[in-house]
Amino acid sequence: MVRDIPFYQVDAFTSQPFAGNPAAVCVLPSFPDDGVMQQIAAENNLAETAFIMRRDGGAAHYDLRWFTPTVEVEICGHATLASAHVVFTHLETDAGAVVFETRSGTMTVMRQADGKLCLDFPNYAPAPFPCPSGLGAAMGREPDAVLKSDKGDRDLLLVYVCAADVEALTPDLHALRQFAPFGFIATAKGEGDIDFVSRCFFPNHGIPEDPVTGSAHCVSAPYWAKVFGKNTLRARQVSPRSGDLWLEVAGGRVLIAGYAVEVISGTMCLPD
Repeated sequence: MVRDIPFYQVDAFTSQPFAGNPAAVCVLPSFPDDGVMQQIAAENNLAETAFIMRRDGGAAHYDLRWFTPTVEVEICGHATLASAHVVFTHLETDAGAVVFETRSGTMTVMRQADGKLCLDFPNYAPAPFPCPSGLGAAMGREPDAVLKSDKGDRDLLLVYVCAADVEALTPDLHALRQFAPFGFIATAKGEGDIDFVSRCFFPNHGIPEDPVTGSAHCVSAPYWAKVFGKNTLRARQVSPRSGDLWLEVAGGRVLIAGYAVEVISGTMCLPD
């Protein structure tokens, strides 16, 4: 037996198709075994596949899980944005907000009047951290500072002198795998109306370079808010696909807003 489930691919943190970060979203009546979801994510071969399941007893209330091609992750911004787009566009078109229950707690996504969707995510403000020996060589350039949050996934924030340094990075991904379990957020001050830029590398999660990483801004936004002395920021992830984020650091939360564009819709055939 085969059952068809609704399937969507959405480019997140962009207003243009074929930019930003693509995520797959599968709408399920119930979650299959973890191994099946991992196989689906490997089949999709995107940075993340999101699985959503509507909860009983409340409108716009869903369980949400995220898988890379190799592992389930604790938090993911772009696939949450993509999931909210699917809910608002196809499942609950009158809803002004959707609530997701996740491994990292309750996440709310709100519609904004200008068409952006706004994620209400946790604040993972980082603190100085000793630079692991050899990390600068693996990244291709020594960072000016290294920080890490004691919350969430174990990602290191690597601060560089300028945006050009971040854009020019050519890390040795095999060498970065030796620093498990860390992922790497490279960041620097931006130019013009862009407050800061970043690139993200997660080879230990099966993602060589993530095009646009919403959850990384739970770490980077609080850092740059402190540097600039302001809580409202504009960020750009300068990967080859690029993406834009509008940020607000609000106490223990970080609001992360961006656009989303649907590029594929259809069905996935699952063994029953």
